[in-house]
Amino acid sequence: MASSFRIGGLTVLLLTGLTMSPMLSDAQVVGDEAELGRLQSKAEDAIGNDDADGAAMMMGRAALLAAQLGKRTTGWNTAFRKGQEALFRSQEHTYRAMALFRRAGGQLPASSGVCGSLALARTSLSHVTQSDLPSPQDARLLDEVTRLHASADNWHQVIDSMIAEYQCL
Repeated sequence: MASSFRIGGLTVLLLTGLTMSPMLSDAQVVGDEAELGRLQSKAEDAIGNDDADGAAMMMGRAALLAAQLGKRTTGWNTAFRKGQEALFRSQEHTYRAMALFRRAGGQLPASSGVCGSLALARTSLSHVTQSDLPSPQDARLLDEVTRLHASADNWHQVIDSMIAEYQCL
């Protein structure tokens, strides 16, 4: 049980650095960007309060919103939103795995449901790196993409450590 608290602590530390700043373009997007930030913040608070189910729900909502934003945009922004959606889905699956592990009593090795959720998280995360970087002329967008990829790299480490700790082979 103490090991799941270590992972929760690691997750909170990583999440604190993973919040991506909003890209502003029009009034609706500004409101939606603020909502994305709010959902991420609520997920951080939930995981900080040892509520993995609540964190998973918030990240699921963030993923849904990113997908909706992706449908409203064109060009490279669509790929960026799909990357955001994939990262948020990965976080959602990871938090679900934490919640399942805790509900199952924290017994090692973890159940196939927990390991399956972590496998889904890893698969979702691989979609982040499949998007191409924008042209270097757009420095703001390049900055956003760089942060997205850095977040994905950090999250990959979290997932790998959980797979090892939960003894998912």
